[in-house]
Amino acid sequence: MYTLIVYDITSNRIRKRIADACLDYGMQRIQKSAFLGDMNRNRQDELMVRLSKELGDKKGNIQLFPLCHADLSQRKQLDNSH
Repeated sequence: MYTLIVYDITSNRIRKRIADACLDYGMQRIQKSAFLGDMNRNRQDELMVRLSKELGDKKGNIQLFPLCHADLSQRKQLDNSH
């Protein structure tokens, strides 16, 4: 199952720690504050526990969206960044 993580965090230090955690879980950055990866529900839960610890009581919003392969295959993308 694919997993989409998006976040809005004001602290540069915490934002970097959240990104590093996502990378540690094998996710790929698809936007500055969005990561996509393939992981089961247990790994999703583990990641959310880690992200919760990293965020602590600092201001921020982190959301995890489980996506099935069929839904992800319907993704549309415009990428003019190259």
